[in-house]
Amino acid sequence: MIEILQGGFLSTVQDTGRYGYRKYGVPVSGALDLYALRVANILVGNSEGMASIEVTFGLKLRCTRDMLVAITGGDLSPRINNESIPMWTALWMRKADILTFTCLRSGFRAYIAVRGGIDVPFVMHSYSPLLTGIDAALKPGDRLAIGENPAARMVKLQPLPDQYVPGYKDREEVRVVLGPQDDYFTSEALEVFLNSEYIVKAQSSRQGYRLEGPLIKHTRSANINSEGVWPGAVQVPGDGLPIILLAGAQTTGGYPKIASIISADLDKIGQAKPSDKISFERVSLSEAHILFLEKEERIKEIRGIFGK
Repeated sequence: MIEILQGGFLSTVQDTGRYGYRKYGVPVSGALDLYALRVANILVGNSEGMASIEVTFGLKLRCTRDMLVAITGGDLSPRINNESIPMWTALWMRKADILTFTCLRSGFRAYIAVRGGIDVPFVMHSYSPLLTGIDAALKPGDRLAIGENPAARMVKLQPLPDQYVPGYKDREEVRVVLGPQDDYFTSEALEVFLNSEYIVKAQSSRQGYRLEGPLIKHTRSANINSEGVWPGAVQVPGDGLPIILLAGAQTTGGYPKIASIISADLDKIGQAKPSDKISFERVSLSEAHILFLEKEERIKEIRGIFGK
């Protein structure tokens, strides 16, 4: 059992997401940095999609029994009993140990995987909460059970090799495929979008990041007939400032989408925090596919290192 002593700022239980229900208006949800969540689970011998804790600043928890954990993602200065601990490796927490996250060093979200997974209700094929706002946040007094996982494999208690540990920066360039409504913008507007730097505004959430920077002008209406949207879509409403949709976003929208962030770079966005800077680089759809496969190959290599 894990006891939550302090909830921090919107820490939640997440897995890899809820698929097959967007046609009913249900968001995908899931971790905003899927790479970090998947690797954390691999390090403790779980299947990659098991429920873990997505941590933002200020979380404090206590173990009621010994458990094997791994902490990945952004460096939020994790400490056990006020002693610094390594990230990107499996380690033991003992009964009554207290884990805290005290200082933001890089990135914005850390992930705690526990051997056996967090045992929360499995709803619509996912452990992620259906709610995306404050109602989903962990709070003091919450108690999280640890699952029994007879299929868990033996693991090596060794750090993840450095080449597989991502670096999180406060100034990121992310790759995009233009469209599907890039024809709603002037050629000059597309140049502005691809050659400018934008700042993540404080009015952002797991649903989407609002950006501040040079305005993007429409050639026609700033509205379209509502249609399906997806995590990574970049909408531009009437004020000309982009909005990046994330895992908790609604399933339909009526703003034109100038571009979509490629799957391989969505984790970078998930680690961006307010005041961080983002710029965009155009790639082709075929390049996006190759980059996705390259990232999946890295995950496969990690599985090979730490056991099948």
